[in-house]
Amino acid sequence: MIDIQTKMAGRALELLYLPEGQPCYLLDVGCGSGLSGDYLSDEGHYWVGIDISPAMLDAALDRDTEGDVLLGDMGQGIPFKPGSFDGCISISAVQWLCNANKKSDNPAKRLYCFFSSLYSVLARGARAVLQLYPENSEQLELITTQAMKAGFTGGVVVDYPNSAKAKKFYLCLLSGPSSFLPKGLSDQKDGDEERESTFTKERVPRRAARRGMVRKSRDWVLEKKERRRRQGKEVRPDTQYTGRKRKPYF
Repeated sequence: MIDIQTKMAGRALELLYLPEGQPCYLLDVGCGSGLSGDYLSDEGHYWVGIDISPAMLDAALDRDTEGDVLLGDMGQGIPFKPGSFDGCISISAVQWLCNANKKSDNPAKRLYCFFSSLYSVLARGARAVLQLYPENSEQLELITTQAMKAGFTGGVVVDYPNSAKAKKFYLCLLSGPSSFLPKGLSDQKDGDEERESTFTKERVPRRAARRGMVRKSRDWVLEKKERRRRQGKEVRPDTQYTGRKRKPYF
């Protein structure tokens, strides 16, 4: 477990593309017991970690980690001054914002609060690399949509896409002008398909995809419900009766 965490932290740091030989001030979101932070320290960087678990932060203090740790809920925002950090990493944490642990939780709003505050605390042109385990493509789209809404550009880098165990998702966010998106690691031979996806601030022409659909037909209703799910809204489950034309009542 420690070895896996360290390797993912190393990969996240690699994807930040920080200046060589220059110590940077980094943010570790969901720092836990400080394993990722230890790797940052070993590489010569300074860091601050934030985590929602007091027990994990106590473990970090018991391990005498070199970074400072802060108790906080990332879904309520990152409480630092604008432009404080040269970069940010996060290992296996962001996907938890998609869960509603209490009735008042709204995943889309909590994600936007996190990403908008993260955009603020990063120096212009800095990157954030967030390793995550999305449950499905809809959850990944919800996360990337809120990141884009907050002002980020970038995309998802997938390492070892054909491996059940080694496959890893890294959301690479850019807080400045659009730059190149790194390639995902792969065991495939040269010439095989690269696995990455990008997003920009440009609007997706969803209206064109809906052309030809009869209004209030089953396909039209299903597409509308799916669109509302991507927006983080509560939608009733699809059934065999979804979109069924009802008989008129007198």
